[in-house]
Amino acid sequence: MGNKVLIGMSGGVDSSTAALLLQQAGHEICGCTMRLYVCPGSSPTDIEDAKKVAQRLGVEHITLDLQDHFKQNVIEPFTHGYLCGETPNPCIECNRTIKFGQMLEEARKLGMTHIATGHYAQVEFSETYGRWVVKKAVDHTKDQSYVLYVMSQDQLSHTYFPLGGMTKPEARAIAEENGFVNAHKPDSQDICFVPDGDYAGFLTGVMGVESKEGDFVDANGTVLGRHKGVIHYTIGQRRGLNISFGKRVFVIGKDAAANTVTLGDDIDLHVSSCLVRDPNWVALEGLTQPVRATVKTRYSQKEVSATLSPAPNGRILVEFDQPQRAPSPGQAAVFYDDDIVLGGGTITAE
Repeated sequence: MGNKVLIGMSGGVDSSTAALLLQQAGHEICGCTMRLYVCPGSSPTDIEDAKKVAQRLGVEHITLDLQDHFKQNVIEPFTHGYLCGETPNPCIECNRTIKFGQMLEEARKLGMTHIATGHYAQVEFSETYGRWVVKKAVDHTKDQSYVLYVMSQDQLSHTYFPLGGMTKPEARAIAEENGFVNAHKPDSQDICFVPDGDYAGFLTGVMGVESKEGDFVDANGTVLGRHKGVIHYTIGQRRGLNISFGKRVFVIGKDAAANTVTLGDDIDLHVSSCLVRDPNWVALEGLTQPVRATVKTRYSQKEVSATLSPAPNGRILVEFDQPQRAPSPGQAAVFYDDDIVLGGGTITAE
């Protein structure tokens, strides 16, 4: 006997295939598309595509208007992060509060026991750790466990990831075999509320952030030139600086309070450690003594070996075995034991 599952259907091929797999496994499913943000000039094709797939599967489909929740819990913290000189990852906050927060709450209101998404990851109860854990997808090239470290034990114990055991080509093939309208729909690449990738343009044009010019400085504080506003730069950036030194220079630091952007050499970006705030533990209940782990400090990075130690104010000190390039404040550091997510947190400058 299957469970009653509310599956998030974005209108893309992954969530559509996931819905079919759940249905084939004997679960009673209801499709759910969350209206989070309507970009100027956009069309409702995603919602229509999700409805068409649900109709083809013969299941109910609902649309949740979560725009206010999304603005409060995702867009506003994203804006605040940039104003503080960080480079936040809004997809992580969306997972924490919307996709596995609001959707699970809605599922329970509807009398359903579980939720599901088309993420490429796996969830299971670990006998080793005695807790529910997130594991990497079988297809490591599509693995999304990095953005799922924020999930709680309650969320994990009521969530399915049907695609965790397959590859993207296999998922597309299933969609095509079943005549889904979105079988060949391209993957979305950018943040949903900044589809053109122009974060600074979104902050100034939509959120009304004032981008003040300031000084480029070197590590000693010597003024090197003028920048167009801190929000336009990220740690490790080389292109678009519009300043010439006869050699390659990189953004190695930002100080939003002083409105300065620090430039330096590539070697200046390599650090032996970083601090992580607001940790969320998945496989572990917490950290009371140093442990060995592998760590990712950006989504596309391969994990590297490190030691995790408790630090003051509930933070985590991550000491890398080999210096790492540009772990950026605001981004996530996620900790692994082989394929299992131990936990993670937000990289902080202090």
